[in-house]
Amino acid sequence: MTREQPPPDYEIEFFRRADGSEPVRRFIDSLSNDKRDALLAALAHILARQGLGVCGSEWGKQLGGGLAEFRLRHDEREVIARDGTTPEPDLPDPSPEKILLRVFFHAHGKRLVLLLSGYDKGGRPSARHQQREIERARGYLKEWQTTQARERRTSKRSAKGRRPRD
Repeated sequence: MTREQPPPDYEIEFFRRADGSEPVRRFIDSLSNDKRDALLAALAHILARQGLGVCGSEWGKQLGGGLAEFRLRHDEREVIARDGTTPEPDLPDPSPEKILLRVFFHAHGKRLVLLLSGYDKGGRPSARHQQREIERARGYLKEWQTTQARERRTSKRSAKGRRPRD
């Protein structure tokens, strides 16, 4: 008998660049099956439930300026087992791969998490590479914030131009 999984507390959004590309989806698509499965499980079972609260745990870290890092060191089996809603025989097989993934995100609005970019730290563990990845994520966050500000200004202008209804 399985316990029902509680609904997520946060909605996960993917940052989309002006050219239509989505860096985190591209990153997820580049991963091996085991790493992809682990990351998708962690996004659903951990980040979608805890949001920015992951930064108070092994799962995350605040990087400042509205940017946070989601850290994954566990395979899909370990992520789902920690949830406690799936009985032991129904868990996926353990992964033989070492998993060390990072996804940069921004929490905003009413329980929304914007995924900005990600990388496989196990494949490129140097501090220099990590700093480049953080700066890339900061650039995506700034791009998103600029777009949001422009959309708010446009929305305000169009609202001023409307005539009140009688």
